Amino acid sequence: MIFPDIDAYRASGFAPQVAVIGAGPAGVTVARRLDAAGVPCVLLDAGGKDYSDASQDFYRGRVFGDAYADLDAARLRYLGGTSGHWTGWCRMLDRRDFEARDWIPNSGWPVGLDAIEPYVPAAQDILELPEFKPNRAVATGLERIDLIRSEPVRFGDKFREELETSANVAVVLNTYATDLKAEGRQVTAANLHSNGRTAGELKAQRFVVATGGIENSRLLLWSNLVSPDPVVPDARALGRYWMEHPEFYSAETVIWNTEAIRPDEDGTAFFAPSDAMMREAGVMNFTAIVEPHDYYGTKRIIADLACTAGGAGEWLLQQAGTNVICGARVLMAWEQAPAYDNHVTLSLADTDAAGVPRPELHWRKGELERKTLTEGIKLVGAAFAAGEIGRVRLDPWVLGGGDYPADNGSWGFGYHHMGGTRMSADARTGVVDADCRVHGMANLYVAGSSIFATGGYANPTMTLVAFAERLGAHLAGNAA
Repeated sequence: MIFPDIDAYRASGFAPQVAVIGAGPAGVTVARRLDAAGVPCVLLDAGGKDYSDASQDFYRGRVFGDAYADLDAARLRYLGGTSGHWTGWCRMLDRRDFEARDWIPNSGWPVGLDAIEPYVPAAQDILELPEFKPNRAVATGLERIDLIRSEPVRFGDKFREELETSANVAVVLNTYATDLKAEGRQVTAANLHSNGRTAGELKAQRFVVATGGIENSRLLLWSNLVSPDPVVPDARALGRYWMEHPEFYSAETVIWNTEAIRPDEDGTAFFAPSDAMMREAGVMNFTAIVEPHDYYGTKRIIADLACTAGGAGEWLLQQAGTNVICGARVLMAWEQAPAYDNHVTLSLADTDAAGVPRPELHWRKGELERKTLTEGIKLVGAAFAAGEIGRVRLDPWVLGGGDYPADNGSWGFGYHHMGGTRMSADARTGVVDADCRVHGMANLYVAGSSIFATGGYANPTMTLVAFAERLGAHLAGNAA
């Protein structure tokens, strides 16, 4: 069932057991899992079936620190959420991403990859993904990885008919949960704003917050200020440890072992460090994305080397006469350490049309991020040379320790919002426990990439969908 607003929903007399706030990939996945188990739930979407400027305006906010996208451009507020931006790249977090690593502050999850492995097939089906190929070593310390680009799944389009015909899921559009109301250790209601006006309360036995990697923190922060009792009893970590995936073009390469770097269907090849390489170098997880040039781009690289590194350039010119030479750019994308000072907070001066303070994002890349970039691309270069794959030349700004470039052909970030309500065994360092339940609350859960304790280098969609499947199963009482 899909209702245009809260009034139409109330007229239906539908009685949910679970209220899911947010109809993006995480919220829709939880609701579908509940539907399959016959558990009635209401799924709130603050926007409509399609994009509108008026709805999108609620997502405006400010960014402090490093250069970042406007917050209203970095996410979408209508049925299906920010899956409308998704380009389709998929990979699960690595097993090592869940582990505590002593050289990465605040790393480690209270669960391992095995906690979501039973839900990976369902996530693959939702995202229309084939099986992933295993990693394969191409040189000492370096592995070729499979990062798949599916046809981007727009959740609002793919599942609209299913949601419309469901007897267990009531989707309510144009209905914004401004805050949650708690009494003791229970959330008792969500206060609503629907079709431009205050719209009373929504009650349910259990609540799932699935509004996105910035809005989850915003909703819970505001609720803590206005609720009779806090919805997050220990809020020291609320909004904190927010993460992104920095990404920059960082080097060029010439390759003569073209088989080792044969591009996938999208014309790219992906490489990642081995566990030993990461530990020995003291760097975080990263991927080196090799994007081959055309013939003339390759000739330019060789000519440049001939002018600036005579011996190497002359040797490459000789190689080019007898071998197939491929030139490429290298885009580095890497993990960000979870840092307390990277956080979402509420504006003291600006509110949205419903009177809720707008979000402020405080985000900077630190020393470990820079070390991962610099040492990581050097390790890739060393592995390419040792494995007789090719040669890598670092861009001058990387080699010279210059500032991150404002525009080098990359965005500088992945539009991947992680953390803020991170998973932890301890309420002092996280917001939710291993079951995605808010510490100290009996009936409040969080879904989406805001629960990530660390982010690896992998695009977060597949992992967050697997966790949402697991949460839905937990709420339905049939978890693996």
